[in-house]
Amino acid sequence: MANPARKAIETGSAANVDAQDVSRFAATAARWWDETGPAAPLHKLNPVRLDFLRDVAVRHFGRDSHMLRPFEGLDAVDVGCGGGLVSEPLARMGFSVQGIDADARAIAVAREHAAFMGLDNRLSYAVATAEELAGRDRRFALVCCLELVEHVPQPQRLVADLARLARPGGLILLSTLNRTARSFLEAILAAEWILGWVPRGTHDWNRFLTPDELTGWLEEAGCRTVAKAGVVYDPCRDRFTLSDDMQVNYLLAAVKQAD
Repeated sequence: MANPARKAIETGSAANVDAQDVSRFAATAARWWDETGPAAPLHKLNPVRLDFLRDVAVRHFGRDSHMLRPFEGLDAVDVGCGGGLVSEPLARMGFSVQGIDADARAIAVAREHAAFMGLDNRLSYAVATAEELAGRDRRFALVCCLELVEHVPQPQRLVADLARLARPGGLILLSTLNRTARSFLEAILAAEWILGWVPRGTHDWNRFLTPDELTGWLEEAGCRTVAKAGVVYDPCRDRFTLSDDMQVNYLLAAVKQAD
């Protein structure tokens, strides 16, 4: 039987997809929504990521932060959506959401979960890359790409494709890992080898990106960085919080300038 993940790579833009990474995530795709499974760190990260996203988007789009669905009438794309951990909350905030991923198994899980939660009328999923979607002249008010840019062979190219997906005046949100000695100790040595939070080999420290690298590439792609925040783990409360400390995990928001 053909491997869906492999098929997704072959029918998509393989040049900027890491086949081994896609296969690694595909092997555990059925457990995307298991808060104790391989995606557990992402479940822990989600609240702080969504708080940052909502606050920045409310300010940028001039919406009422007290509304349950402040982003009605706006569309969003979740690039590297996996099983839909961010796509579904975006839909609940009022966005009309397109989720894309190179892993066909993850997309199948995302579709099934959205239908189960009654969100499939606000969510659409497809096996695709940012490059493919931008090539179809799709443009969005919000472009999300969380924990993906460090997994592709050509991150600068991905950033350029994300900029192409944003409308002029649109918002781009990224999250990734900084390339520091501390990130090696915490994200590789501790998270993968000592604590076993994620499978060994999930990350390659050499692919981590500094904030300066990311903001520089965004600027080259016609985007202006408007917000940054670090994400730190609080072991006493077993939760992640926003911080000025960007030495390990960080979030970054940018606005697409005129084409």
